[in-house]
Amino acid sequence: MSDGTPAVIAKRVDAGESADLSEITDLAHAAGYEVVGELSQSREEDAAFHFGEGKVDELTALVVDTGAAAVIVDNSLGPYQTYNIGGKLPEGVEVIDRFTLILEIFGQRANARKAQLQVELAELRYELPRAEAKASLAKRDERPGFMGLGEYDESREQDIKAQISRIKNELDSIADKEETRREQRRESGFDLVALAGYTNAGKSTLMRRLAEDLEVGENDDLHPDLDPTAESEDRLFTTLGTTTRRAETGTRDVLLTDTVGFVSDLPHWLVESFKSTLDSVYRADLVLLVVDASEPVEEMRDKLVTCHDTLYERNEAPIVTVLNKIDLVDPDELERKTDALRALAPNPVVVSGLTGENVSGLADRIEDELPDWREERLLLPMSDDSMSLVSWLYDHGHVENEEYDGENVLVEFEARPAIVEKARAKAADVRTGGAGAEAETDGGRRN
Repeated sequence: MSDGTPAVIAKRVDAGESADLSEITDLAHAAGYEVVGELSQSREEDAAFHFGEGKVDELTALVVDTGAAAVIVDNSLGPYQTYNIGGKLPEGVEVIDRFTLILEIFGQRANARKAQLQVELAELRYELPRAEAKASLAKRDERPGFMGLGEYDESREQDIKAQISRIKNELDSIADKEETRREQRRESGFDLVALAGYTNAGKSTLMRRLAEDLEVGENDDLHPDLDPTAESEDRLFTTLGTTTRRAETGTRDVLLTDTVGFVSDLPHWLVESFKSTLDSVYRADLVLLVVDASEPVEEMRDKLVTCHDTLYERNEAPIVTVLNKIDLVDPDELERKTDALRALAPNPVVVSGLTGENVSGLADRIEDELPDWREERLLLPMSDDSMSLVSWLYDHGHVENEEYDGENVLVEFEARPAIVEKARAKAADVRTGGAGAEAETDGGRRN
C-alpha cells in the first residue's frame, strides 16, 4: 500500500472487555495507512464473521461513508472469516488482519538479508495453514476456490514447506556465523549487552546516548557512525534487524546491540520466525529491558509481562529494567509507577534517552551487572614481547597498575576469565622464548 491509503480499523474483544485501538492505529500509521474510521465490538467470536454479522454490516456502511480502501482488523482472522467479511464490503476493499499488517510493516523495513529471510519465513508460516485449508476443502468438496479461498494448487502446500525448510537452513547458517562472531568478540574482551523491549520504547535513542562514535559493522570493522544507524524516529519497527555499536560505560569494553521491538499478542510462529534476531538478546551477557515510563501503568505492566514471557523462556543473561522517557513524567507519578511495578521490575534504572538524564547511572549499573571479571597480576621480564603483552592487556581488559624495576614489569589488571587465561598463556610463551615470566593470581573477583 502507498502512503496515505484510507483505512478503517476494527477490533473485537470478548464480552465485558473494552477495546483499545491505540496500538493498531499506530501500526496502521507505521504501514502507511491513513485511519479514517474505527469500529469495535464486545462479544464472543462468531465462527463465520469473527464479528457479529450485524456489526459487519455496520462496518460496511462505515467503509462506504469514509471511502476506505482497506479494513484493518486488530485480531487474527481465519481464512473463511476474511472471505466472509470481504464478501460484504464494496468490491476492491482489502481485509487485513493484525498479523498480515505486521508482516507488511516488516516487509517494508527489511533491508538486510537476514531480516528479509525472517520476514519471508513468517509470511510462509502464515500462509501454510491457509494452503492446508484450501487443500482440505478441495479434497472434501471437490470445488476449487470454495469459500473464495482461491484456486487449489495441489503442489502449493509442499512448495511452502520446501521454502520454509530452505530458509530455516540459511538462517541457521547465518546464526552459526553470528554465534562465532559473538565468541570472537568475547575472546577480544568485549561484553555483549542487548537492548530489548517494545517498539517505540526509545531503545534506539538510548543507544545513541550510550554509544561511542563508532559502529561495529557486520565484519567487525569499526568505521564512523552514519546518521541512518539506530534511527530514533517516532515510529514503530524503525529497527527491524540488529545494530551493534561500542558503548561507553567506564572500565568495560561493551558492545551494545539494538534489536527489533516487541509487539503485544504476537503468535508463536511469528516470534519463532525472528529467532535469529532474538538470539542477539538470548545470547547476550546482559539485557536492558527498556520500557516507556510515560505510558499508563497498566499498559507498562502488560508489556513487561509480555517481554518476560518472551525473554525468560530462553534468555541466559541477567535482565535490568530501564524506565525510559522520564522527561515526560513528573517525579511523583514516576514514583507511583515504580512502586506499582516493583514485583515485575524490583530495581529499575530510570533514565531519559532524549535528555541524557541519569544515563551515567545506567552505565554504572551495566558495569555492576555484567559477569564478574578476574583480577590478575603478571610479572614479566623487560622485553619487546612483554611490552606487546602489556599493550594487549590495555586493549582487552582494564589495567589498574603497571610498575617497572629495571629488569621486570609488574602489571595488575582485570578482565573476563577467558582473557585472563589467554594472558597467562601469552606470558608462558614469553617464558618459553627464554625470557622467563611468572604469573601470580590473587583470586580476586570484580563485579
